[in-house]
Formats: sequence, C-alpha cells, structure tokens
Amino acid sequence: MERYGELAAFGTAICWTASAIFFENASKRIGALAVNFYKVFAAFFFLGIAGFVLRGMPFPFDAPLRAWTYLPISGLIGFVIADYFLFNAYVMIGSRITVIFQALTPIFTATLGFLILGERMRAESAFGMGLVVVGILVVVLSRNRGAQTPKNASLSKAESDSAEPVARTAAFPVKGYVFAFFSSVFQAIGLIFSKIGLGDYDAVSGTQIRVMTAILGFGIQALLLRRARSVFVEARRDKASMKNTAIGAIFGPFLGVAFSLFALQKTNAATASTLMALTPVLIIPPSILFLRQKVRLQEIVGAAIAVSGAALFFLL
Repeated sequence: MERYGELAAFGTAICWTASAIFFENASKRIGALAVNFYKVFAAFFFLGIAGFVLRGMPFPFDAPLRAWTYLPISGLIGFVIADYFLFNAYVMIGSRITVIFQALTPIFTATLGFLILGERMRAESAFGMGLVVVGILVVVLSRNRGAQTPKNASLSKAESDSAEPVARTAAFPVKGYVFAFFSSVFQAIGLIFSKIGLGDYDAVSGTQIRVMTAILGFGIQALLLRRARSVFVEARRDKASMKNTAIGAIFGPFLGVAFSLFALQKTNAATASTLMALTPVLIIPPSILFLRQKVRLQEIVGAAIAVSGAALFFLL
C-alpha cells in the first residue's frame, strides 16, 4: 500500500499544478476575488459529496467543539487571507512563478509548529531552507531580467482586487513576489490552526468547515471592497471563467486534498511531502504548452533547487 501512497502524493502535485493553471486563467478574466469565492463555493459541494460517500454524512454534524473553534480560524487565514494574496499573485506574476514560493510553506509550517506546538525541528533542516531560498532567488532574479509590464487586460482585475491601485511599471512584478511570499506565510499559519482544530476528526469534513468560513469571508470581502456586483453578478456571466474555476476547484480543494490525505495515510510524511513539493517543476511543461510562456533555463534550475531544498527539509 505504500506504493499507492506515493502515487497519491505525486497525484496531489499534479492536481495542484492543474488547479494553478485553471485558476490563473480565470483570475485574469474575472479577478482573484471572484475566482476565490466560486472556488470555495464549488469545493463545499464536492466535499459534501465525498463526505456522504466516505462517511454517509454530507455535512460535519458530528464535529466536536474544538473543530468548530479552530477550523473556522484556519479557514479565514488559510483560505480567505492566503488565497487573496495567492490569486492576485497569479495575475501579477503568473502561476509558474507563484508556486515557487509555495515551497516556503512547509518551512514556515515547521517553524510555527516548533514555536507554537513544541514540535522539534532538526538543525540539519537549515540547509534545506537555504536551498529553497536560493532557488526562489534564482527564479526571481532571472524573471526580473528583461521583465515586461503585464498587459492592461491582466492588470485591471488585479488592481480592482487590491486595496491600492497598482502602478503599470516594472515595480508591478515586485508586488506579485510580495503577495506570493505572504500567501505562503498565511497558508502555514492556517495549517497550524488546522492541526490544532482537526485532532482525530475526519480531515475531509474538517476541510468542509474551513471552506464554509471561506465562503462567508470572501462574500464579506466582496462587500467591503464594493465588488459585490462584479463578483456575484458579472463574474457569473463569464462562462469560460466559471468553467475554469469549477475545474480548478475539482483539482485543488477537492481531489488535491483527498489525494494528500490518502498519501499521508499510506506512506510516511517525508516521502509524501517530498512528492507533493514537485508542483514548481511540474507546472513548467504546461506553462510552455498551454500558456505559451517562455521559460528561461535559470527558472528551471531555480525550480529544481527550490524543490530539492523542500525535499531535504523533510529527509535530512
């Protein structure tokens, strides 16, 4: 069964790669906020179906008080805040570059686990951390050489989703890097609250609780940013974006989560985490084939270094 767990972990990386591509395409058309709202909305029903099939319960009626206390906090931080930064980064710098920064998430998670939960982190892991940072720097520096300002069509939605107007200058990618970095930080914080709140409770139903909070959070965000009409009315008219969002939700919050849980059950965490961290490398071929993006050799090398660092972080 360990081999099946390894295949599931690899499948997780493939699913997250696919979801990044579909979400990037949708975000550039209708904006990150709209995609985030409909992503979690769709995921709620997919998770409900999974819960009914696996547990005979489409809604987490049996969730303990601990789960209802901490998992909503996790959903607010891990979905609403982290994905706000993540999806705007998709628009600003593209999914291929954004997912490189996701290699930092397990490092931040382990650090917070050590500080908050008392989990031990070996000194040798510092070498893996260094490799991840070096890999990210290689990609960012390579990306900045001859960087061009994104097209106006892509910028308009990013500007409307951000609190401040985004200047149409070379500084725009810098903001994208900052957003990608913050997305990994808040994802890590969300994972810590997930671990505290989940305990021994079913992970799929626990994820459904997080998603419920995210639906509410993104809805309130749309109201506060005065984007209710564009999110709840105009976005739904863009059938192509709705299709991309639905497909992304299947690969990401639904199948990606399911495969990752199965992988952690059937194989050791180090192996599973290493294979799941392959997304920055796996996303390069579809970026070339489907998004028709030009990939520099330095970016490929940087992605490989970052993934190697994430692997060493768990294996050393």
